[in-house]
Amino acid sequence: MLEQITVSKNSVVQASPNQVSSELSDEVVILNIKAGVYHGLEATGTRIWQLVQQPRHVDEILDVLLSEFDVEREQCERDLVEVLEDLAAHGLLTVDLPAA
Repeated sequence: MLEQITVSKNSVVQASPNQVSSELSDEVVILNIKAGVYHGLEATGTRIWQLVQQPRHVDEILDVLLSEFDVEREQCERDLVEVLEDLAAHGLLTVDLPAA
């Protein structure tokens, strides 16, 4: 069973150090080194993965996606949080809240 990780607009996310990834055309394949499990992302997920290679606020990623894709803000935010929570649950992403 996967651990449920909550991501908010205030979260800071970054690719986990316990993974390796490779881009193949417009997709990315990520290996969780500890679990030995592969995870694949298609075009939009690949763009999100590119953006989380450095620590970023979720709002910053959302703004980039809104500037690059034709999508409503609410839908984009829901989909982004879903992808980030899935990556975090699979141990591929770290999630932190910024210090107050």
